[in-house]
Amino acid sequence: MKILSASQIRELDSLTISEEKILSSDLMERAAAQLFKWISGRFDRSRRFIILAGPGNNGGDGLALARMMAENRYDVEVFFVKLSDNTSGDWNHNKERLINEAGISLTTIDDTDSFPLTGQGDIIVDSIFGSGLNRPVSGFGAEVIRKINQSGCTVISVDIPSGLFSEDNSSNTPGTIARANYTLSFQLPKLSFLLPDTGIYAGEWHVLPIGLSSSGIQNMTSAWEYIEEAYVSSLLKIRQKFDHKGMYGHGLLFAGSLGRMGAAVLAARAALRTGIGLMTCHVPGCGYEIMQTSVPEAMARVDIDKSCITAIDDIEGFDAIGAGPGMGTETVTRLAFLWFLENCGKPLIIDADGINILGLEKNNLPMLPQSAILTPHVKEFERIAGKASGGYDRLMMQIEFACRHKCVVVLKGAHSSVATPEGKVFFNSTGNPGMATAGSGDVLTGMILALLSRGYPPADAAVLGVYIHGLAGDLAASDVGQESLTASDIIENIPNAFRKLEEKNK
Repeated sequence: MKILSASQIRELDSLTISEEKILSSDLMERAAAQLFKWISGRFDRSRRFIILAGPGNNGGDGLALARMMAENRYDVEVFFVKLSDNTSGDWNHNKERLINEAGISLTTIDDTDSFPLTGQGDIIVDSIFGSGLNRPVSGFGAEVIRKINQSGCTVISVDIPSGLFSEDNSSNTPGTIARANYTLSFQLPKLSFLLPDTGIYAGEWHVLPIGLSSSGIQNMTSAWEYIEEAYVSSLLKIRQKFDHKGMYGHGLLFAGSLGRMGAAVLAARAALRTGIGLMTCHVPGCGYEIMQTSVPEAMARVDIDKSCITAIDDIEGFDAIGAGPGMGTETVTRLAFLWFLENCGKPLIIDADGINILGLEKNNLPMLPQSAILTPHVKEFERIAGKASGGYDRLMMQIEFACRHKCVVVLKGAHSSVATPEGKVFFNSTGNPGMATAGSGDVLTGMILALLSRGYPPADAAVLGVYIHGLAGDLAASDVGQESLTASDIIENIPNAFRKLEEKNK
């Protein structure tokens, strides 16, 4: 699913109106109908709804919604947040319909003293500012937003929380953005929903289809994509009757050190669950028995040192390499890793201490093999790319890093993002907060190593890896709950995640 900018969405609205030969008010009616369908499917008539409508088309959506709710016997009160005397044509049209057809009048709010009194269980529908906002809200508008945030009510934002910009919020004022419990976005999600410092305002967001031009969406270019199940299913390779293990790749994993062998075990187990044909783990001497007993399906190759990895070499005969989980950053390990980077001609995934070594040896970043996959969390990314001022700035840095070094960067977190060397970014749609647990990243490394070994192109391997990893985490959470979820639970649910995707292909 494409993620378009606010200006592209406006263009798409106009294109849809032109193609279908309809009025803009007809498109607004369509949007309001989808809002009503979602709200009526989740909330009954016992709740009081307070609809706050601004003077623009976002407010017009709110007025049309209010009419539909009143006609269906919902308890609705409508307030005009008078930010300006100038109201849009479609706003005026829907005001007349609200009064004449539903018998509902508007109460004007022109100062904070006239903000409605709210009670427990009330629901505020925020339709004050829309996606066209391009400067921070100030003055009276900001005071109303603060009232919303202080009300304690459930807040449903129409299309986008009031005060939030669709993309770059680096110049915005956090205290003047509505904090929604639910955001109902029309047709496509907004980029700001997917970034950690701005996504918090959207709460639980849902995309409502309003019939915008499919050809228009297809023809518009965007650097950002939201990963959907159908796309992931289309990437999956189907096993054939006469296939054998040699056709599913042989991966080599450099991982583990004294006291940190769990990372190697988790990554190896995850790789095997992700369908790798053969798995070899290069571990320090202290890890030999651990690997042989914990992961009997994997082969173990032992370093000459008992406590850390001192040689990252002898990679002939392997289809892909993984390096970093639990590996440590001892001087001898750093030297071995840097030598390896210069001499690695294989598909490669670097995680954890592999990234930390790069952060300690930034002058060696140009040695990164083309199409290597890096899987940092935010702090690890800072070590190799520097600090960002916010989520949007970090996204731009991620894209720049991937393009400059011709690599794939998987920035882990909610909606993990996969940046490609071509400047494209895929945002993940699976996963949950329970996956913020020790070893979860090691599992992802093993999964992507398996996919690389099986011959998936690096970008596809990364997209598949993050999606299936998140899906396995979601399935695990449905069984054990988010609080008790462990990395091993994710591994145990990888088969269920594959099964779910395979059913899509039937």
